[in-house]
Amino acid sequence: MKLTINARNMVVTPGITKRIEKKTDTMSRYLLPDTEMQIKMTKEKNDRRVVEITVPMGNNVILRSESSADDNLFLAIDQALAKMERQIHRHRTKLSKRLREDAFTDTVPEYIEEEQAVEEGERKVVKHKTFPVRPMSVEDAVLQMELLGHSFFVFVNSDTDRTNVLYLRQDGDLGLMEPEA
Repeated sequence: MKLTINARNMVVTPGITKRIEKKTDTMSRYLLPDTEMQIKMTKEKNDRRVVEITVPMGNNVILRSESSADDNLFLAIDQALAKMERQIHRHRTKLSKRLREDAFTDTVPEYIEEEQAVEEGERKVVKHKTFPVRPMSVEDAVLQMELLGHSFFVFVNSDTDRTNVLYLRQDGDLGLMEPEA
């Protein structure tokens, strides 16, 4: 497994690198040897540490986990790795062709604690809703989303004539998803 560590607003010391390598080394049993794991660490203005782990699996499958902790980088790393391990376990049937055959021979998860290890059931659609989609500008969509009090809003962008999704990010800013043809 290839490991890439990036940091913003902080220095990655050899101790941090060694700990990350040690923790991620056990994750290699889940992944093929040529898989790349990208770890991005950020220190925000309020001393909050954010760790983001991305594992591109090929065929448009990307596993991503993010965790943050107040002034404790190692806690954020451990939580992000636990989330990544849960994602792999949740998607193991979908990813079985890409995983090594002996990946799940050890039945005790490495990072997931006992209370977290409860099997999560398959999700199902419990509500179906239709709504009219009107062409509007991004600014109008922001206003409409705020008026509705929703965390996302689907609309047809009047500039591009394509369906877009406007969403509220965890940092309080807005994101815009535009499909590619």
